[in-house]
Amino acid sequence: MILLIVLLIPAAVFLGICFWIYRFAFYSPNKTQNDDHSVAHTPQMDPMREHIMGMIDAARAIPYEPVSIYSHDGLELHAKYYHQQDGAPLDICFHGYRGTPARDFSGGTQIMRREGHNILMIEERAQCGSAGHTITFGIQERYDCLDWLDYAVGRFGPEVKIILVGISMGAATVLMASELRLPAQVVGIIADCPYTSPLAIIRKVSREDMHLLPRTGGFFATAAARIFGRFRLNAASALEAVRHTRVPILLIHGEEDHFVPCGMSREIHAANPAMTELHTFPDAGHGLSFLVDPARYENLVTSFSNRVLNTEQA
Repeated sequence: MILLIVLLIPAAVFLGICFWIYRFAFYSPNKTQNDDHSVAHTPQMDPMREHIMGMIDAARAIPYEPVSIYSHDGLELHAKYYHQQDGAPLDICFHGYRGTPARDFSGGTQIMRREGHNILMIEERAQCGSAGHTITFGIQERYDCLDWLDYAVGRFGPEVKIILVGISMGAATVLMASELRLPAQVVGIIADCPYTSPLAIIRKVSREDMHLLPRTGGFFATAAARIFGRFRLNAASALEAVRHTRVPILLIHGEEDHFVPCGMSREIHAANPAMTELHTFPDAGHGLSFLVDPARYENLVTSFSNRVLNTEQA
């Protein structure tokens, strides 16, 4: 009996730590994550707060059509569709970790609308209005990307040209999807401040933000994901996916990104320089490159989009 207790105590402690990590990192009570105005208070964000709020309000005011699909594993996923014109290119946008489309793409929406593109703003699984309670850092979300692509091609027809756009976790998600069987309609990917892999970003946060041993944090996070989230944290990697991609990729990253280091985009670019181009923004924090230099950001995005859409002017 004593031996049983001695064995059960460490097991209970292990499971308790894993459950706490699952709730902290992966669990999403999605009804509480619909606040577009929930912008973090940081030294990089605060000087721009009023401007950011204005852009968010402008994005929220744009009329849209609510749409929904069912994912490969049976979750009801939601999105907002913004129609510009029949036959226009379609940008499918994936927001960041615990983000919202209106907040994370408040700047990008301006660019896409000025370019005349139709826009599909995804509400990722377990976030905003979509079903589920586990955020998988792109592992399952990459397959949701395929589901949304099936919807888009089915709705808009085989002639539609699609650009996948992502920021932060959404950027890593579209990059992880890039090695899958994407339909021929996908002509390009724009990834703003992606991480190299779910495990890599969790180890970075464990080391630098939580002051834990990175491998210890990675071990418990991997176990938590497997036991309580029912997914493998190391099942996919943006870095490895890009090695095999056949889709042109534009990488954008702020050089003062303290959450997802700019070096991660440099690693991704180095993995396949023939299919990627990388542009970094001095003084820009996480997801803030557009706000630091909107003119340069828009020029990069529009030039890339025109090139992959074969509409660049001579």
